[in-house]
Amino acid sequence: MRRTPIETSRTFDAKIGAKAFFKCENLQRAGAFKFRGATHAMTRLTAEERERGVLTFSSGNHAQALALAGRNFSAPVTVIMPSDAPEVKVRATKGYGATVISYERDETTREAFSQEYNKDRNLTVVPPYDHPWIIAGQGTAAAELLEDVPDLDVLIVPCGGGGLLSGSALAARAARPGIRIIGVEPEAGNDGCLSFQSKSLQSVRDPQTIADGARTPSLGHYTFPLILDLVDDMVTVTDGELVATMGFIWERMKLVVEPTGVLAAAYAVKRAGGWDGAKIGIVLSGGNVDLARAGEFFA
Repeated sequence: MRRTPIETSRTFDAKIGAKAFFKCENLQRAGAFKFRGATHAMTRLTAEERERGVLTFSSGNHAQALALAGRNFSAPVTVIMPSDAPEVKVRATKGYGATVISYERDETTREAFSQEYNKDRNLTVVPPYDHPWIIAGQGTAAAELLEDVPDLDVLIVPCGGGGLLSGSALAARAARPGIRIIGVEPEAGNDGCLSFQSKSLQSVRDPQTIADGARTPSLGHYTFPLILDLVDDMVTVTDGELVATMGFIWERMKLVVEPTGVLAAAYAVKRAGGWDGAKIGIVLSGGNVDLARAGEFFA
């Protein structure tokens, strides 16, 4: 696992009226924070479980991360992926040695498909976000950020299923109890916001957004109560705001980030002028962009 760098940008700071510190998980192994949780999960499995093989379901970043972690631990990995998953993520997952099984989003859920597939195979399931081992591993990103910048006022974190957000919140509250923690979702996939506001678990089926890493139907059994307890606010940004922020980071900061990866940064821009000069930690959660489609974002 790589200790990723923290980057700053005076131009971005001027744009939002605050001092931003970017935790660059786009530079993590396998291209996203997911490698943290996947590696931690592998260390917690028994030798027999690793030898028997593991199964997961993912649209891409967790798929790649677990495939690479499995290769590092000599554990066969099978990944259930939607047929419309970004091709760059499918190729990388296979390239790390995993077996990829496709399913159709409009016909079934990935959880149901995985359960049926695993009925007679007895593979150990390592879910993408809703598991204590995964949550603990993802939280190391925020722990590192606060070790390097201990006096942050605000921490902004992307949210799909909530593994990164809940893990980051646990780490941040332990390191700096008074920090303000904000989770960010795509507007079309606002199940976490709905759940946070209603205090009951809500779901959004197959949200249509370019933030493919956040197209999860709902928060999880573990992640939802942690977010309710530890996070100060849940907010959304539009796909247009994601594209604009992604373009800025590519062009001005020279960092390759994917749409999901800029959720937190896009919200910092959306609230420009309202930060009162705060010191803000922003997690850039991933950088796995399909270059064949990259031009479509900025057309």
